[in-house]
Amino acid sequence: MPTILQIRPSAALPLSEIALDGTGLGPELMAEVSGVAALVTLARPTHATIRIPEGVLPGDLTVSRGGIASNPLPLRIAVPMAENLHPVANPAVDAFGNVYTTLSGSRGQSTPVSIFRIAPAPEGVIHELRPFVREILNPTGLAFGPDGHLYVSSRAEGTVYRVNASGDARIYAEGLGIATGIAFDAAGDLYVGDRSGTVFKIRAARGTQAQETFVFATLEPSISAYHLAFSRNGTLFVTGPTTASSQAIHAIDRDGTATVFYRGLGRAQGLAFDAEDNLYVAASLAGDRGIVRIAPAGEASLAVSGNDLVGLCFLSGNRAALATRDAIFEVHL
Repeated sequence: MPTILQIRPSAALPLSEIALDGTGLGPELMAEVSGVAALVTLARPTHATIRIPEGVLPGDLTVSRGGIASNPLPLRIAVPMAENLHPVANPAVDAFGNVYTTLSGSRGQSTPVSIFRIAPAPEGVIHELRPFVREILNPTGLAFGPDGHLYVSSRAEGTVYRVNASGDARIYAEGLGIATGIAFDAAGDLYVGDRSGTVFKIRAARGTQAQETFVFATLEPSISAYHLAFSRNGTLFVTGPTTASSQAIHAIDRDGTATVFYRGLGRAQGLAFDAEDNLYVAASLAGDRGIVRIAPAGEASLAVSGNDLVGLCFLSGNRAALATRDAIFEVHL
Protein backbone atom coordinates (compact mmCIF):
# COMPACT_ATOMS: atom_id res chain seq x y z
CA MET A 1 0.00 0.00 0.00
CA PRO A 2 1.44 3.42 -0.92
CA THR A 3 1.93 5.79 2.00
CA ILE A 4 2.74 9.52 1.91
CA LEU A 5 4.90 10.63 4.83
CA GLN A 6 5.74 14.17 3.78
CA ILE A 7 5.08 16.78 1.07
CA ARG A 8 7.91 19.20 0.24
CA PRO A 9 7.07 22.05 0.22
CA SER A 10 3.54 22.03 1.64
CA ALA A 11 2.41 24.94 -0.60
CA ALA A 12 2.59 25.38 -4.36
CA LEU A 13 1.44 27.36 -7.37
CA PRO A 14 -0.35 25.62 -10.26
CA LEU A 15 2.02 24.01 -12.80
CA SER A 16 4.85 23.83 -10.27
CA GLU A 17 6.24 20.59 -8.81
CA ILE A 18 6.28 19.22 -5.28
CA ALA A 19 8.16 16.24 -3.85
CA LEU A 20 6.71 13.34 -1.86
CA ASP A 21 8.51 11.17 0.64
CA GLY A 22 6.86 7.88 1.48
CA THR A 23 6.79 4.14 1.08
CA GLY A 24 5.34 1.84 -1.54
CA LEU A 25 5.48 4.50 -4.26
CA GLY A 26 7.48 3.38 -7.32
CA PRO A 27 6.43 2.69 -10.94
CA GLU A 28 2.91 3.22 -12.28
CA LEU A 29 2.13 5.65 -9.51
CA MET A 30 -0.93 7.86 -10.02
CA ALA A 31 -1.75 11.09 -8.17
CA GLU A 32 -4.73 13.33 -7.46
CA VAL A 33 -4.93 16.83 -5.98
CA SER A 34 -8.39 17.79 -4.69
CA GLY A 35 -9.81 14.98 -6.82
CA VAL A 36 -8.07 16.19 -10.00
CA ALA A 37 -5.52 13.94 -11.72
CA ALA A 38 -1.94 15.23 -11.44
CA LEU A 39 1.09 14.29 -13.52
CA VAL A 40 3.69 12.11 -11.81
CA THR A 41 7.04 13.24 -13.23
CA LEU A 42 9.22 10.94 -11.09
CA ALA A 43 8.34 7.80 -9.14
CA ARG A 44 10.69 5.76 -6.98
CA PRO A 45 9.85 3.46 -4.06
CA THR A 46 10.37 6.15 -1.42
CA HIS A 47 10.22 9.35 -3.46
CA ALA A 48 8.00 10.93 -6.11
CA THR A 49 7.57 14.26 -7.87
CA ILE A 50 4.12 15.61 -8.76
CA ARG A 51 3.17 18.51 -11.04
CA ILE A 52 0.25 20.56 -9.75
CA PRO A 53 -2.63 20.81 -12.26
CA GLU A 54 -3.80 24.20 -13.45
CA GLY A 55 -7.04 25.47 -11.94
CA VAL A 56 -6.99 23.09 -8.97
CA LEU A 57 -8.13 24.26 -5.53
CA PRO A 58 -6.46 23.64 -2.17
CA GLY A 59 -7.22 20.20 -0.77
CA ASP A 60 -5.82 16.74 -0.20
CA LEU A 61 -3.13 15.01 -2.21
CA THR A 62 -3.38 11.23 -2.65
CA VAL A 63 -1.45 8.72 -4.72
CA SER A 64 -2.36 5.20 -5.77
CA ARG A 65 -0.80 2.07 -7.27
CA GLY A 66 -2.72 -0.85 -8.68
CA GLY A 67 -5.98 0.67 -7.54
CA ILE A 68 -4.87 0.99 -3.91
CA ALA A 69 -5.00 4.55 -2.62
CA SER A 70 -2.65 6.15 -0.11
CA ASN A 71 -3.44 8.23 2.93
CA PRO A 72 -4.40 11.84 2.09
CA LEU A 73 -2.19 14.78 3.09
CA PRO A 74 -3.30 18.44 2.82
CA LEU A 75 -1.64 20.61 0.16
CA ARG A 76 -1.92 24.39 0.10
CA ILE A 77 -2.51 25.54 -3.47
CA ALA A 78 -2.13 29.20 -4.44
CA VAL A 79 -5.24 30.57 -6.14
CA PRO A 80 -5.35 33.59 -8.47
CA MET A 81 -6.40 36.97 -7.09
CA ALA A 82 -5.86 38.89 -10.35
CA GLU A 83 -4.35 38.19 -13.77
CA ASN A 84 -3.13 40.07 -16.89
CA LEU A 85 -0.79 42.24 -14.83
CA HIS A 86 2.95 42.92 -14.85
CA PRO A 87 4.44 42.99 -11.36
CA VAL A 88 8.22 43.39 -11.18
CA ALA A 89 8.58 43.47 -7.38
CA ASN A 90 6.57 42.92 -4.20
CA PRO A 91 2.89 43.83 -4.09
CA ALA A 92 1.85 46.02 -1.15
CA VAL A 93 -1.09 45.79 1.27
CA ASP A 94 -2.84 48.63 3.08
CA ALA A 95 -4.45 48.70 6.54
CA PHE A 96 -7.79 47.58 5.08
CA GLY A 97 -6.41 44.49 3.32
CA ASN A 98 -6.39 45.93 -0.21
CA VAL A 99 -3.49 44.61 -2.28
CA TYR A 100 -1.72 46.91 -4.75
CA THR A 101 0.29 45.79 -7.75
CA THR A 102 1.60 47.09 -11.05
CA LEU A 103 1.18 46.86 -14.77
CA SER A 104 4.76 48.01 -15.11
CA GLY A 105 5.50 47.49 -18.80
CA SER A 106 8.88 47.37 -20.51
CA ARG A 107 11.24 50.29 -19.92
CA GLY A 108 9.73 53.49 -21.33
CA GLN A 109 6.39 51.84 -22.13
CA SER A 110 3.36 53.79 -20.96
CA THR A 111 0.31 51.77 -19.91
CA PRO A 112 -3.27 53.07 -19.56
CA VAL A 113 -3.31 52.01 -15.89
CA SER A 114 -0.02 51.57 -14.05
CA ILE A 115 -1.20 50.46 -10.58
CA PHE A 116 -4.22 48.34 -9.66
CA ARG A 117 -5.97 47.75 -6.35
CA ILE A 118 -7.31 44.29 -5.46
CA ALA A 119 -10.08 44.40 -2.87
CA PRO A 120 -10.19 41.72 -0.15
CA ALA A 121 -12.79 38.99 -0.59
CA PRO A 122 -14.01 35.97 1.40
CA GLU A 123 -12.45 32.65 0.52
CA GLY A 124 -13.95 31.26 -2.68
CA VAL A 125 -15.21 34.67 -3.85
CA ILE A 126 -13.63 36.35 -6.89
CA HIS A 127 -11.52 39.39 -6.01
CA GLU A 128 -12.37 42.75 -7.56
CA LEU A 129 -9.55 44.39 -9.53
CA ARG A 130 -9.81 48.19 -9.86
CA PRO A 131 -7.59 50.77 -11.60
CA PHE A 132 -5.86 52.96 -9.02
CA VAL A 133 -3.09 55.05 -10.68
CA ARG A 134 -2.84 56.02 -14.35
CA GLU A 135 0.14 58.35 -14.62
CA ILE A 136 3.33 56.71 -13.35
CA LEU A 137 5.76 55.40 -15.97
CA ASN A 138 7.23 51.95 -15.23
CA PRO A 139 6.15 51.70 -11.58
CA THR A 140 8.42 49.24 -9.78
CA GLY A 141 8.71 49.33 -5.98
CA LEU A 142 5.63 49.76 -3.79
CA ALA A 143 5.52 50.54 -0.05
CA PHE A 144 3.12 52.19 2.37
CA GLY A 145 4.57 55.00 4.46
CA PRO A 146 3.79 55.90 8.06
CA ASP A 147 1.37 58.53 6.73
CA GLY A 148 -0.76 55.80 5.13
CA HIS A 149 0.06 56.87 1.58
CA LEU A 150 1.38 54.52 -1.07
CA TYR A 151 4.90 55.30 -2.29
CA VAL A 152 5.94 54.16 -5.77
CA SER A 153 9.29 54.16 -7.55
CA SER A 154 9.59 54.75 -11.30
CA ARG A 155 12.67 53.06 -12.72
CA ALA A 156 12.28 55.00 -15.97
CA GLU A 157 12.30 58.43 -14.27
CA GLY A 158 14.44 57.82 -11.18
CA THR A 159 11.56 59.21 -9.14
CA VAL A 160 9.51 58.20 -6.11
CA TYR A 161 5.86 59.27 -6.04
CA ARG A 162 3.50 59.62 -3.10
CA VAL A 163 -0.04 58.48 -3.95
CA ASN A 164 -3.06 59.47 -1.88
CA ALA A 165 -6.18 57.38 -1.23
CA SER A 166 -7.80 58.73 -4.42
CA GLY A 167 -4.91 57.56 -6.61
CA ASP A 168 -3.47 61.03 -7.21
CA ALA A 169 0.33 60.90 -7.52
CA ARG A 170 2.79 63.65 -6.59
CA ILE A 171 6.59 63.60 -6.78
CA TYR A 172 8.19 62.85 -3.39
CA ALA A 173 11.85 62.57 -4.47
CA GLU A 174 13.76 62.47 -7.75
CA GLY A 175 17.26 62.05 -9.14
CA LEU A 176 17.48 58.47 -7.82
CA GLY A 177 19.06 56.70 -10.80
CA ILE A 178 17.21 53.55 -11.88
CA ALA A 179 14.93 53.56 -8.84
CA THR A 180 13.56 50.10 -8.05
CA GLY A 181 12.95 48.60 -4.58
CA ILE A 182 11.79 50.84 -1.72
CA ALA A 183 11.25 50.34 2.03
CA PHE A 184 10.56 52.47 5.10
CA ASP A 185 12.43 52.13 8.38
CA ALA A 186 10.83 52.47 11.83
CA ALA A 187 11.63 56.21 11.90
CA GLY A 188 9.68 56.83 8.69
CA ASP A 189 12.72 57.39 6.46
CA LEU A 190 12.55 55.93 2.96
CA TYR A 191 15.27 53.82 1.33
CA VAL A 192 15.47 53.46 -2.45
CA GLY A 193 17.52 50.95 -4.40
CA ASP A 194 19.13 52.31 -7.57
CA ARG A 195 19.95 49.11 -9.46
CA SER A 196 23.15 50.66 -10.86
CA GLY A 197 24.73 50.20 -7.43
CA THR A 198 23.37 52.65 -4.84
CA VAL A 199 20.94 52.52 -1.94
CA PHE A 200 19.65 56.03 -1.21
CA LYS A 201 18.21 57.19 2.09
CA ILE A 202 15.55 59.90 2.04
CA ARG A 203 15.33 61.41 5.48
CA ALA A 204 11.83 62.71 6.04
CA ALA A 205 11.22 66.35 6.91
CA ARG A 206 10.83 66.88 10.67
CA GLY A 207 10.15 70.18 12.34
CA THR A 208 12.56 72.71 10.84
CA GLN A 209 14.64 69.98 9.19
CA ALA A 210 14.01 69.73 5.45
CA GLN A 211 13.77 66.45 3.56
CA GLU A 212 17.26 65.21 2.67
CA THR A 213 18.50 62.56 0.22
CA PHE A 214 21.94 60.96 0.43
CA VAL A 215 23.82 57.76 -0.44
CA PHE A 216 23.34 55.20 2.33
CA ALA A 217 25.23 52.20 0.89
CA THR A 218 26.75 50.88 -2.32
CA LEU A 219 26.47 47.36 -3.73
CA GLU A 220 27.20 45.45 -6.92
CA PRO A 221 24.94 46.61 -9.78
CA SER A 222 21.91 44.45 -10.55
CA ILE A 223 20.80 43.28 -13.97
CA SER A 224 17.13 43.94 -13.10
CA ALA A 225 16.31 45.57 -9.75
CA TYR A 226 17.14 45.96 -6.09
CA HIS A 227 14.54 44.64 -3.64
CA LEU A 228 14.49 45.93 -0.04
CA ALA A 229 13.00 44.85 3.31
CA PHE A 230 13.69 45.68 6.95
CA SER A 231 14.00 43.14 9.74
CA ARG A 232 12.59 43.84 13.21
CA ASN A 233 15.96 45.07 14.53
CA GLY A 234 16.24 47.71 11.79
CA THR A 235 18.69 45.91 9.49
CA LEU A 236 18.04 46.54 5.80
CA PHE A 237 18.11 43.40 3.63
CA VAL A 238 18.70 43.74 -0.10
CA THR A 239 18.59 41.40 -3.08
CA GLY A 240 19.62 42.32 -6.60
CA PRO A 241 19.91 39.67 -9.32
CA THR A 242 23.31 39.60 -11.02
CA THR A 243 24.93 37.33 -13.58
CA ALA A 244 26.37 35.16 -10.79
CA SER A 245 24.88 31.67 -10.40
CA SER A 246 25.12 31.81 -6.59
CA GLN A 247 23.67 35.10 -5.46
CA ALA A 248 23.68 36.80 -2.08
CA ILE A 249 21.26 38.52 0.22
CA HIS A 250 22.99 41.54 1.76
CA ALA A 251 22.35 42.89 5.25
CA ILE A 252 23.06 46.60 5.75
CA ASP A 253 23.34 47.94 9.29
CA ARG A 254 22.26 51.38 10.51
CA ASP A 255 25.66 52.84 9.54
CA GLY A 256 25.37 51.66 5.92
CA THR A 257 27.87 48.79 6.25
CA ALA A 258 26.90 45.82 4.07
CA THR A 259 27.62 42.16 4.83
CA VAL A 260 26.42 38.93 3.22
CA PHE A 261 23.56 37.35 5.20
CA TYR A 262 23.03 34.38 2.89
CA ARG A 263 24.67 33.17 -0.32
CA GLY A 264 23.53 30.44 -2.66
CA LEU A 265 20.25 31.57 -4.24
CA GLY A 266 19.40 31.84 -7.91
CA ARG A 267 17.89 35.11 -9.16
CA ALA A 268 16.78 36.35 -5.75
CA GLN A 269 14.10 39.07 -6.05
CA GLY A 270 11.31 40.39 -3.80
CA LEU A 271 11.60 39.68 -0.07
CA ALA A 272 9.59 40.13 3.13
CA PHE A 273 9.80 39.24 6.82
CA ASP A 274 7.16 37.42 8.83
CA ALA A 275 6.25 38.14 12.46
CA GLU A 276 8.99 35.78 13.70
CA ASP A 277 11.66 37.49 11.57
CA ASN A 278 11.94 34.64 9.08
CA LEU A 279 12.92 36.04 5.69
CA TYR A 280 10.94 34.97 2.62
CA VAL A 281 12.39 35.66 -0.82
CA ALA A 282 11.36 34.87 -4.39
CA ALA A 283 14.33 32.85 -5.65
CA SER A 284 15.56 29.37 -6.51
CA LEU A 285 17.24 27.12 -3.97
CA ALA A 286 19.29 24.17 -5.22
CA GLY A 287 17.50 24.46 -8.55
CA ASP A 288 13.99 24.57 -7.08
CA ARG A 289 12.14 27.80 -7.84
CA GLY A 290 9.60 29.43 -5.55
CA ILE A 291 9.50 31.27 -2.24
CA VAL A 292 12.50 30.44 -0.06
CA ARG A 293 12.21 30.79 3.71
CA ILE A 294 15.42 31.67 5.58
CA ALA A 295 15.40 31.49 9.38
CA PRO A 296 17.26 34.16 11.40
CA ALA A 297 20.13 31.71 11.93
CA GLY A 298 20.46 31.20 8.17
CA GLU A 299 18.79 27.82 7.51
CA ALA A 300 17.02 27.90 4.14
CA SER A 301 14.15 25.79 2.79
CA LEU A 302 11.57 26.05 0.04
CA ALA A 303 8.26 27.33 1.49
CA VAL A 304 6.26 27.57 -1.75
CA SER A 305 6.98 25.88 -5.07
CA GLY A 306 6.27 28.13 -8.04
CA ASN A 307 7.60 29.47 -11.31
CA ASP A 308 8.11 33.09 -12.43
CA LEU A 309 7.72 34.54 -8.92
CA VAL A 310 9.02 38.08 -8.40
CA GLY A 311 7.81 39.01 -4.91
CA LEU A 312 5.33 38.68 -2.07
CA CYS A 313 3.64 40.44 0.82
CA PHE A 314 1.97 39.06 3.93
CA LEU A 315 -1.76 39.38 4.55
CA SER A 316 -3.91 38.73 7.59
CA GLY A 317 -4.87 35.20 8.61
CA ASN A 318 -1.52 33.55 7.82
CA ARG A 319 -1.92 34.32 4.13
CA ALA A 320 0.44 35.80 1.57
CA ALA A 321 -0.03 37.51 -1.80
CA LEU A 322 2.48 36.14 -4.31
CA ALA A 323 3.43 38.07 -7.45
CA THR A 324 4.42 36.30 -10.64
CA ARG A 325 5.37 38.06 -13.87
CA ASP A 326 1.71 38.41 -14.88
CA ALA A 327 -0.54 37.66 -11.90
CA ILE A 328 -1.14 37.86 -8.15
CA PHE A 329 -1.91 34.66 -6.23
CA GLU A 330 -3.10 34.08 -2.67
CA VAL A 331 -1.85 31.21 -0.52
CA HIS A 332 -2.15 30.10 3.10
CA LEU A 333 1.20 29.71 4.83
